[in-house]
Amino acid sequence: MTATAHPNVAHSAGLAEFLATAGTLTLAQRKLIVDQALIMLEQNYAHLPLKVAMHAVNPVQRLRVLRARLERQTDATAEPEWQFHRELSSTFHSVRDLHTNYLLPAPFAGKIAFLPFQLERCFAPDGTEQYLVARTVAGFTGIEAGTEVTHWNGTPIARAVALNGAVFAGSNAAANLARGLESLTLRPLVIQLPPDEDWVVVTYRGATGPEDVRVDWQVTENLPPMTDVDALSPAAAAQGVDLDSDEKARAKKLLHAPEVVQAEAAGGAVAMGSQDVATTMPGVFRARPVTTPSGTFGHLRIFTFSVDDPDAFLAEFVRLAALLPQNGLIVDVRDNGGGHIFAAEFLLQTMTPRRVEPEPVQFLSTPLNLRICRRHADDPTGRINLGPWFPSLDSSTETGQAFSCSHTITPVEGANAVGQTYHGPVVLITDARCYSATDIFAAGWADHDLGPILGVDDNTGAGGANVWTHGLLATLLKIPAPADAESPYKPLPNKANMRVSIRRTLRVGKLAGTPVEDLGVRPTHQHKVTRADLLEGNVDLLARAGELLAEQPVRRLGVAVAGTTVSLDTVNLDRVDVYVDGRPATSLDVTDGAHTATLTATGAEVRVEGFADGQLVAARKVAG
Repeated sequence: MTATAHPNVAHSAGLAEFLATAGTLTLAQRKLIVDQALIMLEQNYAHLPLKVAMHAVNPVQRLRVLRARLERQTDATAEPEWQFHRELSSTFHSVRDLHTNYLLPAPFAGKIAFLPFQLERCFAPDGTEQYLVARTVAGFTGIEAGTEVTHWNGTPIARAVALNGAVFAGSNAAANLARGLESLTLRPLVIQLPPDEDWVVVTYRGATGPEDVRVDWQVTENLPPMTDVDALSPAAAAQGVDLDSDEKARAKKLLHAPEVVQAEAAGGAVAMGSQDVATTMPGVFRARPVTTPSGTFGHLRIFTFSVDDPDAFLAEFVRLAALLPQNGLIVDVRDNGGGHIFAAEFLLQTMTPRRVEPEPVQFLSTPLNLRICRRHADDPTGRINLGPWFPSLDSSTETGQAFSCSHTITPVEGANAVGQTYHGPVVLITDARCYSATDIFAAGWADHDLGPILGVDDNTGAGGANVWTHGLLATLLKIPAPADAESPYKPLPNKANMRVSIRRTLRVGKLAGTPVEDLGVRPTHQHKVTRADLLEGNVDLLARAGELLAEQPVRRLGVAVAGTTVSLDTVNLDRVDVYVDGRPATSLDVTDGAHTATLTATGAEVRVEGFADGQLVAARKVAG
């Protein structure tokens, strides 16, 4: 497809022109926003005790001080609105939790401020850090892709990235730098304040020495989100998404991949590259074979878990993986800010023979969380069941427990319904922009020992929570009818909103009980991004992933059932056990090749488990 600018980009406005439309909040509206922020941080926010201890911050006291200051003002003497937004945003940013945000009102909501190019960090062969222009918006001629940027408004680029990262704080050093770099050229205005400058001066290495170019900030409408997170729905209740990354992911499609936007709008299966496998979800997946020095393997990029239908998401992943080489699969979740927690945890089963244990979550023990769980303990709406958490919250006043008992959000049966479908070795690629449901996915990958984790940073973004909006919390006390007449949640003005980590996630397996928040998932192997990676389709990164796949055994377990006959096709297995509807049916020793097992009874489901040296290494479910 031809890369032409999206209409939103073509009709963008200058930053100064856009900001002239801002500034309509009254003093009473500002007080209301602060009051609602206090309720959510003090009574709903699951990570408040952790953040106060770990980062030595006190966001609740900051809000109280701001509220007292507003009380001394009048509409005539009130500070400029941008100062109010800055103080409130800074308070939320202080907890270093990308799930917990103040979402700016109109005209900021839904808009992005952008520069028409994107920077990425890489490393020269001698280890020197470099910042290159990775891609540009169609029609922009100020700087070419591959250009090395050295200074930003006169500040050395590495220092500019670090300073910017301190403003848009992530949960760890790697996340800070990743977000600082992204925000130099792209800012979702619903969650990040507009740039202070109308333009930037970029210094880069020219053919004969340093050269400068002035680039103006532009503002335009972003692509809409895939899920209405304020409405009560299974998808909204199971959200684990970094809004900043989700907004930026949609903005990057808008700015740098308009052909993907066109393909999504057209519908049907589409292949974005000549070697790609066609997919009905081009904004979610990219699947293709990649040839590396170690062999040809499958590469399945997952851009987002933000989907409304996790079952359809799972089915498309299974279909794509089956069409790729079966001797090794690279699962690439870089830049994935999360989404539907079901979708993330449903995928794990397809690459392991073992039963998947989803991550459990906990509420903070507060009277308001108890009130919400009591109202939805019996799932009266059929859309959210908070019954498992209710008894422990109900007894917390007497027991003094800081948190509720832990239970899974993802249905255990759904996390194991399909079972293993890919039997070759697998490797996961992560970076510091992986967050939320993607952190949960990476943690599940590590906890269930699916395979190596290859990181381009030394940690994931470290976001471990289920996130709810102010709108969703308010809805939970309105339905079912009659509404709670004493609900503390009040409508926010001008499309303002807020989000908090409502339930914190805990690891399973060897690290059972350890929170994901602030700790994240460290890779087993690390790769420093090269210039060739940025400009030649991640060639060195994929080569390293190929090396890790080539070090692992390739297995195969083909199963077909016809009546009482089970036909098997095995590679690198020495024994298979056959179960019918969960009951042992037969066991046989195998070598590479075809085998047949005869059953004494039939059933609805046949599960075959494959072993090597006494270890369960492959499994497959088929209909009986």
